This record gives sequence, structure tokens and C-alpha cells, in this order.
Amino acid sequence: MILKKEFKDRAWTSFVLLLLLFLTIKSNLFLVFTLIILGVLSIIEFINLINKILKNYPTKLITNFFFIIYIFTFTFLFFLLSNFKQLEIILFSLIIACVASDIGGFIFGKYFKGPKLTKISPKKTISGAIGSLLFSTIIYSGIFFFYNKNFNLNIVLVGLLTSMACQFGDLFFSFLKRKAKVKDTGNFFPGHGGVLDRLDGILVGVPFGFIIIIVLF
Repeated sequence: MILKKEFKDRAWTSFVLLLLLFLTIKSNLFLVFTLIILGVLSIIEFINLINKILKNYPTKLITNFFFIIYIFTFTFLFFLLSNFKQLEIILFSLIIACVASDIGGFIFGKYFKGPKLTKISPKKTISGAIGSLLFSTIIYSGIFFFYNKNFNLNIVLVGLLTSMACQFGDLFFSFLKRKAKVKDTGNFFPGHGGVLDRLDGILVGVPFGFIIIIVLF
């Protein structure tokens, strides 16, 4: 019963997020509004985490400063690059690949279970990691084929590496939550927790995937 409720909550929230993604593609104004809101909430949640982990004030200040700079750079470059059609397609396809990575990890991890991936996050399993890689690669390859009508192994590599980066981001914030002794970074998204619980993989996966595309193509 608990599993069904969790799956239902995540499915509903995923639908809302995909709708939000569609609206940001269609409207620059909506994109700006969304980036600002999610960016500010991400910063607030991160600061709350760090304040629970670090006691030294200068260290907290420096850590929070660098995260704020990272979020500002991420949101600014995302908006700037999304004004070019080809780059917009790349950015949003990477976001979809990250979402697919998260969904694949959840489904495979829940139904296949198996050995744990790491002590950092007890819920993460090897089967979940494999599911993330498969879903992300298949979805990203499908999007690429849809737009370009061709396929090559570099696309598979982009999907795999993007998923790995997403999982690294997920594990990094799981580590912070473990240190802060909290289950979620917040409760903004039902079934997902806070904004960072949902965007942790995207914040790492999208920039890394974009760099890989630049290198390979």
C-alpha cells in the first residue's frame, strides 16, 4: 500500500513536471519565471542543508556562495542558450534524459531490488543504477533519431554519461542529506520531497551532458 501511494505521488508529480517542461519550451516568459523560482528554492534548500552540516561560519559562507554562483550560472546559461533553436533542443533533450534516468532507477530499483549500490544512499541499488543507464540512453537516443533521422554510437555514449552524471548528482545530495540527518531537502513536490530532491541529477547531468556533446560533436 505504501509503495502504491509513493508510486502514485511520484507519477502525479512527474506529470506536473513534464507539463511544466512543455510550458517552458513554449514560452520564454514562463521559462524565466520557472528558472527564477526553482533557482531560489534550490538555494534556500541547499543553505538549510549546509547550516545543519557545517558549524564553522566562514566555511558555510564560502560553500553557500559557490552554490549560489553555480545556480546563477546554470540558470543564466540555460536561458541564454535556449534562445537558439538547436541548442534549445539539446538542452531539453538532456533534461528529458535526466528524468528518464530517475524514472528508470526508481522502477528497476523497486521491482528488481538486489544489492545496494553504496552506503551513502541505502535505497540506491545496482539494479536501479542499470535501469537509470538503460532508460536515459534509450530515451535520449530516441529523441536524437526523431530530430536527425540517424543514429551513431556517440549518442549512446552521451546517454550513458549523462545518466552517470545524474546519478552522481543524486548521490552527492543524498550524502548531504545523510550528513544533515534529513530524509528530503524539502516538501515542495509530493512524493519527491524538495526542489533539490528532484533537480539534483539535472543540475549535474545537463551541464556534463552538454560538455560531452561539445567534445564528441
